[in-house]
Amino acid sequence: MALERVAAPERLIGEKSNALSGAAARHTESSRASLTELRKASMTRPILIAAMIASFAGAGLAQIVLAPYAFAEDAIDQNRADTFDMNMFTRPPGDKASACFMRRYDAEHLARHPKQKVAAMKLLVSADIPEGEKQLVYSFHLGVKYRRRAGDFDSSGYCNHAIAEDEANEIRFACGVDCEGGGINVALSKDGKSAIVRLERIVVWKTNKPDDDGEALLAGADDKVFRLDRVDAQECAALVTDRKELATLSHKS
Repeated sequence: MALERVAAPERLIGEKSNALSGAAARHTESSRASLTELRKASMTRPILIAAMIASFAGAGLAQIVLAPYAFAEDAIDQNRADTFDMNMFTRPPGDKASACFMRRYDAEHLARHPKQKVAAMKLLVSADIPEGEKQLVYSFHLGVKYRRRAGDFDSSGYCNHAIAEDEANEIRFACGVDCEGGGINVALSKDGKSAIVRLERIVVWKTNKPDDDGEALLAGADDKVFRLDRVDAQECAALVTDRKELATLSHKS
């Protein structure tokens, strides 16, 4: 899926950079333990990840981790981006906003799609101005229940506006998971009542077990596109552990 980007235009979300120098690779290896802490932070408050990367890994690793998710914001018309935000959050986001989407697939749907691995999916998209900053930072939490496996799985990371050239220049959120964890693209249905989630690969973790090794959810034959319906924000509360963010969800109508 072609997306306009500023940095590394040929890199897809989650694709390993071929430009890592030997020094940068050694730096990455020495910081592996710290990146575990980064994953923990992404489960509690994703918008802090950039600051953590800069503090414990230095500018070089920060560029390596964040570069796949640097998109051409300056090339996107601000009015179009603002309209997309308005439709996503059903209001101007101000300094904080969120939108929740979900779907539980019924037996009839799953019978028509025998290769589909996902039985249920939740998506929380958030916009927030971090303390001391002036611009919105966009993030996401994704929750997954598998069809033939017990337990809940989740993932999280950053989002940014991007243009999908193969869809009449449609604006979407392009969202990525840290540490080469893949990502998703999030568009809206024409009526704004549903989120259209597209993925090729995203790493998910067993809920509340950030120290465990993650596993990749791959698109496969029937897990490429998911249409999730807009629901009350409280439906996504289980995806959030940060108390302030939970308080914000609880006060949304």
